[in-house]
Formats: sequence, structure tokens, C-alpha cells
Amino acid sequence: MKNRKRLVLLLFPIFLLLTLISCHHKKSGEEKDVVKTPAQMDAHVGTDLKSLLQFASDNKERLNDSTVLAYRKLADSVYENNGYTPIWSNKEHWLPAGDSLLAFIGNSKTYGLFPSDYHYTSLAFIQRIIGEDTMARKNAALWTRADLMLTDAFFGLVKDLKQGRLDYDSVTLRKDSVLADTLFLQTLATARKAGNIAPALDSLEPRHPGYDSLKAYLKDFLAAAHFRNLTWLDYPYEKKDSAAFAAALTNRLKEVGYLDSLVVQPDTAVLAGAIRNYQQTNKLKVTGRVNNETVTLMDNSDWEKFKRIAINLDRYKLLPDTLPKTYVWVDLPAFRLQVVDSDTVALESKVIVGAPKTRTPLLTSEISNFVTYPQWTVPMSIIMKDMLPAIKNNVNYLAKQNLMVVDDNDSVRDPTKINWRRLNKNNFPYQIKQRQGDDNSLGVIKFNFRNKYDVYLHDTNVRWMFDKSFRALSHGCVRVKEWKKLSAFLIRNDTMKYHPDTLRNWMQRQEKHTVYGFSRVPIYLRYFTAEGKKGKIVFHDDIYGEDKELRNRYFAQKPIY
Repeated sequence: MKNRKRLVLLLFPIFLLLTLISCHHKKSGEEKDVVKTPAQMDAHVGTDLKSLLQFASDNKERLNDSTVLAYRKLADSVYENNGYTPIWSNKEHWLPAGDSLLAFIGNSKTYGLFPSDYHYTSLAFIQRIIGEDTMARKNAALWTRADLMLTDAFFGLVKDLKQGRLDYDSVTLRKDSVLADTLFLQTLATARKAGNIAPALDSLEPRHPGYDSLKAYLKDFLAAAHFRNLTWLDYPYEKKDSAAFAAALTNRLKEVGYLDSLVVQPDTAVLAGAIRNYQQTNKLKVTGRVNNETVTLMDNSDWEKFKRIAINLDRYKLLPDTLPKTYVWVDLPAFRLQVVDSDTVALESKVIVGAPKTRTPLLTSEISNFVTYPQWTVPMSIIMKDMLPAIKNNVNYLAKQNLMVVDDNDSVRDPTKINWRRLNKNNFPYQIKQRQGDDNSLGVIKFNFRNKYDVYLHDTNVRWMFDKSFRALSHGCVRVKEWKKLSAFLIRNDTMKYHPDTLRNWMQRQEKHTVYGFSRVPIYLRYFTAEGKKGKIVFHDDIYGEDKELRNRYFAQKPIY
């Protein structure tokens, strides 16, 4: 009796699959097509390929309700040129390239990809059923479906490894917004010839040290990760439905064992107690109330971390295939500036970047000059938001901040003789400038690069802020701790014109000079929140919420398998 039950359990999936194929062929374009000998298989698959591709063409690229062919037209041309013979199998056996592709898809998380994007569930099931059951192995309809899905999956892998899944934006430096068919076809030809698809696909990846290090430690992350489907909370909830958030929070606390699974709607005291226990266990400030810190940690599961890794790997795919020999790289969430010269980090510096409300923009430019002991012309946005209210309250604010008022003729005005009460954003015929010196907000040096946002690199008069771990604190410009090293690097090849003693003397005499004529250095202000560092993956705060936005746009509903 027990053996009979085991046999029923073993054969049920096979029976279910064959029933679906035979009973729903009118909906899916499939049917049961059992061959008598292996020699007949390829001919049957060829015939079935034609009909299945035609079915997909007539049904908005769908094989059935759950399977869509993203590259049906390209696959159709490949099979037509191939005489409608199978690409990945031969006479009831997988070819080496087919085995390689199935394995690659199953292991695609190591590339920051999601197996579900490449028909993995269906392909794995077909692979298992063909391997276990003789009748299924002789069914040409199964081999046909698998071959077509593998081809579609291969083209999807080509696109996602070369171009990524993120839309191109204003700072994307790639020109190939649409990949040419020749790239897909050449990569396929190379993979089939080798019998191993991994080298062909690996050749499409970015060639950037940051990408390589992040991917290198991804395997260790995956080995230790515990992937679970947990409720996403998406804080802050004030702008959303608070009742829906409360329900989501209740589910989340149940999932991790802080609320009894039988509780339908906990009262305020029970919910507060669960939150307190969660905060205490995770070494957060214990309040019993929902806050950003608590919900951010709840949303930071291993599965959500993997999505952030995937996003950061794709950010590298928005860069050009090669970067210049020498460039300045500013990673805003890492609060770090690096100068890269001949693939070597020539110098590194802590930086302070824009606060979330006054964020530093992402941009690409070139450092063209720098100014010693600069004078700061205060942007109008800062005047209106921060300074004008303070001046109206007490005009002595200007003197305390070492600020002067200049009119349209560049003449310094006496601030006590100005009627500040009458001034506003529509009526402000002045500029406010900060006198140069050690107490200037720009510090003693400013590095200029052309951009539409009027931001730059500079020193600061509040250097103690570099000791803070969270350094998104500025109005948008980037403050550089190692400004001396950066200025020395820029003029390293022009010591005749700018001898180190010359620069040092200017600083000692607090003289304003503009230094130019050196080779312009490209500068990239970018946003990367995960990196491979010191043997592990390090995550940085999503200071501007860009990871969250991209996660919700592209990866919110991704299944774990």
C-alpha cells in the first residue's frame, strides 16, 4: 500500500504536465507529440517549432498565460535560418550548450540576475520530467517548448548582461540604447560553437573594478543568505494608506515571529510590545513606535539586499565600455572621492555631499581649474530659504557669517540701510557674498567643473564634519577633506609653472589665484550603494532613496526562485 502511494506521488506531476499539454493545446499552441524512436525527434521538433512560433505570433508573443517570448521575432529568424532544427537538444538528449545554458540560468543569481526572468521554473520542471519519465522524454512537444524558451532566455541574458535592466537616464554614457540583432546572433553562434555558453555571456559584462569586486563577493553573500518572502513595508507611510501600512506591519511581525500567527488584528498595546521586542532584539532604540530606522531594518532582508546588489551591478552597465586613463570618481552614498590613474587609486578622500533635501546631482564633467582663497557667491535658493529669514530677524547675522551685500554694479552696500522687510524672491536686487578666508564656507580652495547645477568641489570651514559617519550634510556641493592632495595631483605634470612652493606660499599669504592650464580631468559624480570591499559586500545608506525607487519600479514582485 505504501509503495502504491509513493508511485502515485511520483507519477502525479508527470500526469499533470501531460494532461495540461494534451488538454490545453488550443490555448497554448502545444499538444502531445510522442515519437517512436529518437531518430524521429528532431523532425517532429522542427514541425512543432513552426506551429508554436506561429501560435506565439498570433497571440501577442504568448505561449500560454504564464509564458511570454520577449524575443519571438528574433528567435523565429534564427530557427528559420537553422532549418527549424532544435538548437539546444538532439534526439532526446541535451547538447552541451543546452546543458550549459540550463545550468547558467539556474546559477544566474551569481550575476545579479533573477532566474525567473529566463523561464527557469518551466525549464527546470521540463528538464526533471524528461530525465525521470520515458514517455515524457519521447514527447516532442516538451523538447520544442524547452528549445524555444531556452533561445528566448539566452537572448534575455545577452541583453541583461550587456545593457542591464535600468532605463538610460541623463548621466548614462552609453550610446547603444537598442542592441543590434548582430550582437545577439554573434553571441549565440559563439556559445553554440564552444558548447559552453558562459564565456560568451561573460564577455558582455562591464569591465570595471567596482563591478568585478561586487560580483566577486556575491557568491559568498548568496551562500550565507536566507531568502524569504517577507512583506515589504515601504516607509514612510504618512503619504500612503495608514491602515494598509498597519496591516503590512502586522504581517511582517508575524513572519519573523514577533506576533502570533493567529492574531488577526492586534490591539495597540500588543502591537507596541511586538515593536519593542523587535527593536530590542535588533539593538535599535526601544520606543515601541514605528520609525524610519525600524522599518528600514525590516525591509533590509537578504532578498532585498540581493535586489540592491542587482541594481548596483546594473548601474555599472550604464557606464561606457572603457573609462579614461585618469579620472575623479565621487561615490555619493559612500561619501568618498577617488582619483584613478592607470587603473590605480592615486588618492582617496572623505567627502561631504548634499543633504537629502539639497542633494548633490549625478553628473559627468571635467575639472578645468581651481581657485585658492575663493569668494563664495551665495546661491539664491540658500538666500531665500536660510539667510533672508535670519537677516530679517537680525541684520547682524551678515557680519557674524562674514557676509557682504553687493548690488548690480558690484558695489558693497551697507546692510543696515537696506529695507530687508520689503525683499523677497521676486524682489531681490543684490548678491550676497562671503569674504575669502579660513572662515569662508568654501574653505581655502574650490575646484571648478562645468555643470548646469552650479556645484563644485571645495574645502570647508567646518572640517570636524569629516569625522561624522553620515555625511550627507551640504547644500549640494561636495566638500573634500584631502584637497591638498587633489590640487597637487592636478598640477603634478606642470611643476615649472606651478611649483609646490608657489602654491604653498599663496596659501600662507591667503592670496586668491586661479590655477588653470593643466590637463582637464574627467569627473564622475555617481550613486553606488553596494561594493565589494575587504572580503565582503558593504552596503551604504540609500541617502536619496534611489535604490528604493528602482526596486519598486523594476524588482518589486520578483519571486525568489
